[in-house]
Amino acid sequence: MLELTSLEKALSSLEQAIVRSQREPMDEEVRDSVIQRFEYSYELSWKMLKRQLEIDSPTPVSIDAMGFKEMIRESAERGLINNPESWFEYRRQRNMTSHAYNEAKAKQVYKTALVFIQDAKTLLQNLKQRNV
Repeated sequence: MLELTSLEKALSSLEQAIVRSQREPMDEEVRDSVIQRFEYSYELSWKMLKRQLEIDSPTPVSIDAMGFKEMIRESAERGLINNPESWFEYRRQRNMTSHAYNEAKAKQVYKTALVFIQDAKTLLQNLKQRNV
């Protein structure tokens, strides 16, 4: 059974930052906070997704052997996420945050975070249903 408290808190924190950023759209510090919270929320979402697949799998080792794209597609097939292509994009955007700071990239990652929160909340609900 998965312990989902950390993911719940991360997504709540991201959502709060998003709400604040929409009230204060010119505040770069708030935008940067959204980006940082997106980073760790994405990482936690990914880890929980993988753990759930391992729990559900008759051979958890087979999950470890999967590549990222295969694992995301498997997650969609099992009803944990809706759109694998979106999750591929979230990963690309997350990886972009680890490189040198660039204003245009920061704005793009911020926009991605606004979409990500809904998909991550869907993932959380699906995980909760499986871990009652």
